[in-house]
Amino acid sequence: MMSASGRRNGFTLVELLVTLALLALLVTSASPVVQLNSKREKERELKRALWQIRDALDAYKDAVDQGVIKKTADSSGYPSNLRILVTGVENAQDPKKKKVFFLRRIPRDPFASDITLSNAQTWRIRAYDGDIDEMAKDVYDVSSRSGAIGINRQPYSDW
Repeated sequence: MMSASGRRNGFTLVELLVTLALLALLVTSASPVVQLNSKREKERELKRALWQIRDALDAYKDAVDQGVIKKTADSSGYPSNLRILVTGVENAQDPKKKKVFFLRRIPRDPFASDITLSNAQTWRIRAYDGDIDEMAKDVYDVSSRSGAIGINRQPYSDW
């Protein structure tokens, strides 16, 4: 369709190519920002999960120290595994022996890549005596199993 001045309406091939090149440049420059934001969000999830589990471990130890949970002679006062924090422990001071719970569910390590692992298995377990994972007979602390490095240049396993 010709306009009154004799020019066609629309874009030339050169204008379209320049526009596409600019869009491609914008997309490629925005990609690292999106990746960084994604990593930041996973790091926030990791901090939140570590805080929840560590807070529950401390609450369990406090309950043992206050006599709410029975402590055996050879026990450190920490739970033998993470599942106990969810399944609960019998209250030794309650005549009805109701259970005391410390977590609703075990959070998953956001950096765990193996989907076949349970939430509890995504964490590296450290025992009160310093043993790690399979050798651990009680859960004193947890950390990420990820070998990746955080934005702060610290390995996630050291958080």
